[in-house]
Amino acid sequence: MKARILILALWIAAASSITSVSAAASDAPRSVSAKKFDALATRALQAMKQKADELKIGGVAVVNYAPGDTVQGWSSKMAVVSRMKDEPTGTSKGNNLLGIAYAKSAEMADTLVNSGTAKRPPMTGEFGWQGGVVAEIKGGHIIVSFSGGKSEDDVEVSKAGLAVMQKGL
Repeated sequence: MKARILILALWIAAASSITSVSAAASDAPRSVSAKKFDALATRALQAMKQKADELKIGGVAVVNYAPGDTVQGWSSKMAVVSRMKDEPTGTSKGNNLLGIAYAKSAEMADTLVNSGTAKRPPMTGEFGWQGGVVAEIKGGHIIVSFSGGKSEDDVEVSKAGLAVMQKGL
C-alpha cells in the first residue's frame, strides 16, 4: 500500500511539473522561423540596396532579429552593396565596412537604442557611430545597420530595412 501511495505521489508531482513547464513554455516569446526570417531579411536587404542606390552610396547592410527581452542570440543576414571595404591609402588605413556594420549592431544589441545615441561612451569594439536602427517588436528586437556612406545616409538606408522587417514581423 505504501508503494502505491508513493507511486501516486510521484506521478502527481511529475504531472504538475510537466504542466508548469508547458505553461511557462507557452508564455515564452515566439521565435521567428528561420525560413520566415530568411525571406523577410532578403526583402529588407533589397530595400536597403535600393535606398543606397538612391543615395548613390555603397557599403554593407546587416539585418538581425533577436528574440526575447534582452539579446542572448540572433539570426543575421548581410549583403554587400557594391563594396565591402575601403582600401588603405597613403593617408588612411582603410575601412572594413562589414566590421563597422557589425560593430553598430553589437552596440545596439547591448544598449537597445540606435547606434551612436547611447548614453554611455563606446566600449572597446564599438565606435559610437550612427548608422544603425533598432526596434522592439512583440517577442524580440530588430537590429539593422549599414556602413559605407555618411552617418545620416547610413541611418536612412537602415530605416528602409527596418520598415520591411517591422511590416513582416
